[in-house]
Amino acid sequence: MERFLGAIRPSLGRLSLLCLYLAAFGVVAMTAIIGWQVFARYMLNDTPSWSEPLSLQLMSWFILLGAAVGVRESVHLGLDFVRHGMPVRIQRLMDLLSMGLVVVFGSAMSYHGLQLAMGTWTARIPVLGWPGGVDFFPLIAGGALIALFALERFLDILIARPALDNAPEHS
Repeated sequence: MERFLGAIRPSLGRLSLLCLYLAAFGVVAMTAIIGWQVFARYMLNDTPSWSEPLSLQLMSWFILLGAAVGVRESVHLGLDFVRHGMPVRIQRLMDLLSMGLVVVFGSAMSYHGLQLAMGTWTARIPVLGWPGGVDFFPLIAGGALIALFALERFLDILIARPALDNAPEHS
């Protein structure tokens, strides 16, 4: 298992970096679109109708891609004060439970996002003309990436050598 993780970790790292760059591009693009919308509304008196739905689409992408990277890098928000008060073995079990739940949550997001996309595919996003199901692509991809990165962390915790209860903690 360690060899397998060692083999796929570089690819997962590149995927995570790609997600981070795409999320950053999405923030910049959304900022430019909203800037254009404000300029057009107040200076040209002609608000572009496509700017808001496209900005919302970009925002969905960068939020979910950024969340997936946050799971992989373990920079998401957490309340660890209960965990830190436990013996090391219990901390490990809590970490496994936590990452296992994140895998299930990400998988459920992706699965139900796919169901929503299929159910709304025939509808149209009025201004953009895209199928309605496109709105759920970020949920599908983001959920799958969250599950994948959480599974990587779950396996890291699972194969880690358990420390003794009186050993110093590593955070």
